[in-house]
Amino acid sequence: MNRFEGQTALITGAGSGIGAATARRLAAEGARVLVTDLDEEAARTVAAGLPHATPHHLDITDRAAIDRLIGGLPALHVLVNNAFVPFVDDPDENWRRQLHGTLLGAVHCARAALPRLTTTEGAIVTIGSVNAEASFGDHAYSAAKAALASYTRTLAAEAAPLGVRVNQINPGTVATPSWSGRERELAALGTRAYPLGRVGTPEDIAAAVAFLASSDAAWITGTTLRVDGGLLAVNSHFREILGEDA
Repeated sequence: MNRFEGQTALITGAGSGIGAATARRLAAEGARVLVTDLDEEAARTVAAGLPHATPHHLDITDRAAIDRLIGGLPALHVLVNNAFVPFVDDPDENWRRQLHGTLLGAVHCARAALPRLTTTEGAIVTIGSVNAEASFGDHAYSAAKAALASYTRTLAAEAAPLGVRVNQINPGTVATPSWSGRERELAALGTRAYPLGRVGTPEDIAAAVAFLASSDAAWITGTTLRVDGGLLAVNSHFREILGEDA
């Protein structure tokens, strides 16, 4: 498929994990991809393996830098808000970082991109988390991701008359580099918590992004799509206890 032939896609946090997989997927379908990341070397590494891809250093907390990058593009068809702030230990600092980075970083990118996307009837896809819908730890991260889901809905209403679609994906556990060294835990999560018997891969999420960003989803906006291996559909712990008591 070449659903993105002739289109330009900007992906934040594309130096590794879900962002890198999304860059590869959209490039494989014909897109010119802007691989952006706070780690410029990682962005360069990803972009080097793709046709028509360019790496860019981008700090999503720097609104002026976002405006410069997006404002300088000839056209923009797809924005993938993937970058987020990793967990940190200090609770107060974590709240500041998550609200300023994970939440407002995506808001700044969307604000800068929307005028460009209106001219191409483009799409915004934001990467959320199942943490937005249930308790899996880290209050600040979860609250920021839940706020993104609300922002997705309100922005979708604003953008729809302009021809721009806005959606969010809430992944479950995904085997990204942040889990390096914890492979046994990942395997245990997959078999014990996920009905489909495994945790996700970055490619699983990239496939969902490609769908929501493409014309195949032309009548979908304001939605949050769970890509979680059935995690939130089944209470595995409850079923396990019920089985033990039966």
